[in-house]
Amino acid sequence: MKLSKGKALFFAFFITALCSLLVVQPLLHPARDLQRTVANAIDFFEGWREPYALLWLDVIHRRFGIAEFADALQVYDQFLAERPEQAPLMRVFRRIADHDNPLQAEDLEAVSTDSDRLTVPALYCDRLGLPADYPAMLDRAASQGEYQLTHVLLAWIWIQDNGCEVPLPDGFIEAIYSANAALIGDDPVVDDLELEAAAFLYLAGQGALVDDSFVERVIAVQNDDGGWGVSSDGQGDSHWHPTILALLLLLHVRFPADSYPPMLAPASP
Repeated sequence: MKLSKGKALFFAFFITALCSLLVVQPLLHPARDLQRTVANAIDFFEGWREPYALLWLDVIHRRFGIAEFADALQVYDQFLAERPEQAPLMRVFRRIADHDNPLQAEDLEAVSTDSDRLTVPALYCDRLGLPADYPAMLDRAASQGEYQLTHVLLAWIWIQDNGCEVPLPDGFIEAIYSANAALIGDDPVVDDLELEAAAFLYLAGQGALVDDSFVERVIAVQNDDGGWGVSSDGQGDSHWHPTILALLLLLHVRFPADSYPPMLAPASP
């Protein structure tokens, strides 16, 4: 049967469109890609030996029930026993995973970096209270931007988890949320600071401020070993810090919920 010219053009267009769909469709599985990306990131941490990564893995275990990280605190305690020179600071941050964490009097003297001086008071605010100038500390750190800004958000998460109160100006916390969201650019490169801002926003229950396109870029730039580098511009190998942050971010996307267990381990019943 001979087709008219019009029908021939129609069928040619139809076949071309069908072939295009057959080629593209296997790539359009965002849920499957997210599941695979998360699984590869979990595998990245098999046998991991970085102590502070273990505290974050414990957070992930408690919040999302990731069985692979169930022994994270136990392994952390092994490192603590093996590294007496690092023990004071390790004991300080151990409270992330153990509300009843024993703290020695001299341990707080090991807190030396600006970001740690900002977050540790929040970590222990229910035990030790907050310094009188803490609101000014938060404001000053927020004005510095970048990692100081993200750590203001982390401190606020811990203050809430501990049920503490801090007098802050009206709109301050909302401005902190917005400023962290503004750290996430729209260019193809994904870096550690963007991942930290996004992960902390999700930890704070503000994941709606993270654009879906950023999540897609995070998935797209995962390295073959399941990790992420400090920057996706091709400089440097996978690093535990951006990988933890990316995994936290993607787990919140993978398992959305109205509420999650707190980031800090709760008191024993």
